[in-house]
Amino acid sequence: MAGPLPLGDPAPADGRLPISVLDGADDRAFGVYLHVPFCRVRCGYCDFNTYTAGELRGTNSADYASHASAEIRMARGALEASGLPSRAAATVFFGGGTPTLLPATDLIAMLDAVRDAFGLERGAEVTTEANPDSVGPGDLQRLADAGFTRVSFGMQSAVPHVLATLDRTHDPARIPLVVRWARDAGLDVSLDLIYATPGESLDDWRRSVDEVLAQAPDHVSAYALIVEDGTKLARRIRRGELAEPSDDLAADMYELADDLFAAAGYTWYEVSNWARGDARRSRHNLGYWRGDDWWGVGPGAHSHVGGVRWWNVKHPAAYAERVLRGVSPAAGRETLDADARRTEHVLLASRIREGLAIDTLDGGAARADVRSAVAELVADELVDARSALAGRVVLTRRGRLLADAVVRRLLEPVAAEPLSSRT
Repeated sequence: MAGPLPLGDPAPADGRLPISVLDGADDRAFGVYLHVPFCRVRCGYCDFNTYTAGELRGTNSADYASHASAEIRMARGALEASGLPSRAAATVFFGGGTPTLLPATDLIAMLDAVRDAFGLERGAEVTTEANPDSVGPGDLQRLADAGFTRVSFGMQSAVPHVLATLDRTHDPARIPLVVRWARDAGLDVSLDLIYATPGESLDDWRRSVDEVLAQAPDHVSAYALIVEDGTKLARRIRRGELAEPSDDLAADMYELADDLFAAAGYTWYEVSNWARGDARRSRHNLGYWRGDDWWGVGPGAHSHVGGVRWWNVKHPAAYAERVLRGVSPAAGRETLDADARRTEHVLLASRIREGLAIDTLDGGAARADVRSAVAELVADELVDARSALAGRVVLTRRGRLLADAVVRRLLEPVAAEPLSSRT
């Protein structure tokens, strides 16, 4: 299970939001995230808010669709009471956990609840995550027939010893099967990879990337493994059973993947994401990076509307108790001030291919110290020179490897230290 929830202000029982969220609401897209917190086994690297059957204590996964649907109806009422304009959902994303551990009928019931409460935009993107061993062809066809448009498979690796280190349970030989079944159902396909697993070589990683490209997915995500405190993987590394992942090897793996993806016709659009054309990008995740609005449904889910963030209670039993009483499941919330919103905008917008408008770094006017910071980033080959001349900060590939350091330099242009090494 994930660590403790963040601190914050109390959230009102009816979920009503402050009047400040109305500012600019018509210009922000609206999405819905549904967190399905169930897993068959816990992967050793995972610190998400997930539960195996033995950890549910007082609730049953069979009841989850009705609990989530109750929050969706509550969300509609809270947004209306807050005075927000009626907006159909542009994107819906089922994440987890393993959403497809639930029957397809339960996922469809939750999507129908979103459709009934908010409506779906014409051409809405509707995605579910899935483990390769948690779906069959019939499940995928039923989801597609009900309005799902995408499936994101947690492939992680094509190499058995890497999967074993990650505690993944699927057979890599199943990947071509599930991709074909999804294609036959008419779904777009994304494959998710993790690199820099302890014991993974550059040749292992090349094998995984080659296997992804052999499947010709519409979209690929590749994330460097982060060893989170409190996980089984962190304990194994601390005991010396596994080696700490190497930052230099991770950078080599990223560069190799970027080269191979580009050669196969995939374009990066966010530091860890590539797509075969703009139409195949994850519109839901782009909503996060662009600062749009979304309501997060489920235990531990986070939401954002107009600079207000809130997060739900974590355990499914506590969550169910609240929504069945008609009380907001939010455990706390915060309203971001101008400085926090600026920081978040720089952090997120700088990660995407469209980049960050330089004149937003200082409230609409690029001060001399901001221009100097951008010039230094260009000189260090972290920011694209042509884009900077056009008024935008767009990361080079080297800049993508040092994205966090670039953000620090942009936020503190006067006090920043030179950037000279890859981390």
